[in-house]
Amino acid sequence: MEWGIGLALAGAAAAAFLAAAGSAIGIAIAAETAGGVITEDPDKFGRLLVMVALPGTQGFYGFLGAFYIMMKIDLLGAGMAVPFSAGLQLFFAALPLAIAAFVSGYYQGRAAVAGIHLIAKRPEEMGKAIILPAMVETYAVLGLLATILMVSGIKL
Repeated sequence: MEWGIGLALAGAAAAAFLAAAGSAIGIAIAAETAGGVITEDPDKFGRLLVMVALPGTQGFYGFLGAFYIMMKIDLLGAGMAVPFSAGLQLFFAALPLAIAAFVSGYYQGRAAVAGIHLIAKRPEEMGKAIILPAMVETYAVLGLLATILMVSGIKL
């Protein structure tokens, strides 16, 4: 096995896996709370669905980062030889996204719970309820941007 391509793929896999796991955890946290509110007031389902879906974006960011790395090494085409040093660089370039998306997915789910409680008591405040967890999203986006910038600068 060539170590360079293995390391590059390990980075891509880490970005995809950790981001998806963070999203799944965040969505589960928010969904548990939303389910309780919906049992009391089923008419709030549409509003709460938005809150539950918010932590799901990190999974998409992880997929984008992994896809970007796969495109860099032409994995979906003919493939290319990836030197060990470049594979190691790609692995480390994936970490900002992997870690930021995992952590922010979890915490965005927790922030969404606060928004769900706000909507439960004051449905007219939905805009404020969305902004609170959306602020956590910023750091997943920064992780994605850092990964994209680093991957773009790696020479193969």
